[in-house]
Amino acid sequence: MYIVDRFEENWAIIETENRTMFKLPRSILPIDLKEGDVINIQVSINSEATKQRSDKAKSLLDNFFGE
Repeated sequence: MYIVDRFEENWAIIETENRTMFKLPRSILPIDLKEGDVINIQVSINSEATKQRSDKAKSLLDNFFGE
């Protein structure tokens, strides 16, 4: 469980069940979010974007080293 503790400028300060705190940018949160709201957080891997970044980095290195 994650609880919105407060807002500081462009950040939402989130409290966890064990009372640790972390910040999230307000820009990625629902606009109607308010202090005291309980939020769910889900993280997933974007495999396609990861592959594209890896391919681009490999291409840049290959061009740099002339391979």
